[in-house]
Amino acid sequence: MSGEKTLAPTEKRRREAARKGDVLRSRELATAVAVLVGAVWLRFAGPWLMERLAAALRQGLTWDRSAIDSFAPGSLLLTLAGAVVVPVSTLAVGVAIAVTASQLAFADGRWLGGNLAPKASRINPASGLKRMFGAAGWIEVSKGVLKLALLGVLAWSWGSSHLAALFGLGRGASLGGQLSLAWQALTGLLLVLAVGLVVIALIDVPVQWLRRFLRLRMSQQEVRDEHKESEGSPEKKAAIRQRQRQFASGAVAKAMREAQFVLTNPTHFAVAMAYDPARAAAPVVLAKGRGDKAAAMKLLAAELGVPAMEYPALARSVYFTTRENQVIREELYAAVAAVLAFVLSLKRGERPAAPPIDVPVALRFDVEGRLDPKVA
Repeated sequence: MSGEKTLAPTEKRRREAARKGDVLRSRELATAVAVLVGAVWLRFAGPWLMERLAAALRQGLTWDRSAIDSFAPGSLLLTLAGAVVVPVSTLAVGVAIAVTASQLAFADGRWLGGNLAPKASRINPASGLKRMFGAAGWIEVSKGVLKLALLGVLAWSWGSSHLAALFGLGRGASLGGQLSLAWQALTGLLLVLAVGLVVIALIDVPVQWLRRFLRLRMSQQEVRDEHKESEGSPEKKAAIRQRQRQFASGAVAKAMREAQFVLTNPTHFAVAMAYDPARAAAPVVLAKGRGDKAAAMKLLAAELGVPAMEYPALARSVYFTTRENQVIREELYAAVAAVLAFVLSLKRGERPAAPPIDVPVALRFDVEGRLDPKVA
């Protein structure tokens, strides 16, 4: 039973699949967006396009003395190219942006350049036959039949109500009126078909989600292996505990017994401190550590009853600016003094509120030790 893939994929499994190119995508959604954007553009940009074409046509058919005196066929060709290239380029760019945005949003915003690379499986005859006659092939065939039937019904419904007007073109109306009517009919048909494609896309999106979900399902053994990998094997955990015990039994133990309080990050850093006027004029860092050493220090603090205060910015500042057995920097006197006063009041049995701590901007660090004024 542990080998059957019946469990939902974990977030890590989804991320790894996405890195390999297995992301949510819907060709039907891309087709629907492309046709819809194109139909809307043609609908509203039609007058502008027709005006540019008409201007190019008038310039090409105009013949007078000026055409002889300043004969410039290149200018005419540029005008004609501009009348065609600019609108077509605008439409192509708009469709490309819309389709790309729809697919990126559908695939959690992932752009995977690896999908553009050639894949040997695409030209493998065996893989091609599997795609054609497998479950995926039958699904695509069914989708194609349903799509053809739906679009055919929509086109027939539209045509039955517009055929009379279309057959009447060329009788009585001006050329401009006939072109306008034909343009309206063409864009109207495209909009109707776009609506049908949107309906198909709304059906295809959950189908693609379900297919990917089934494709990424995991077995119990795979989930256990992933959990072991992310959390660490028992051997690795035992090694970490051994290192923590080594820290706890060494010089850290002596420092923690003398410490008055510990500043934590709360997970990455720990700094044990004490203030003794007979020893130094300012608080002294008795021990500091990160990672396993910080974890050992916090465990010792809990065992010895030493207060552990979670002030991330202050803990990082002291950690990166002060060595062990040295006094803190003068800029940190006020912040550390506020924490020390709070700790002493706790030892007297009082229950004051934790004081707000302000670390100077010049001494704010991130977890890598880089100066970062934005770090809180």
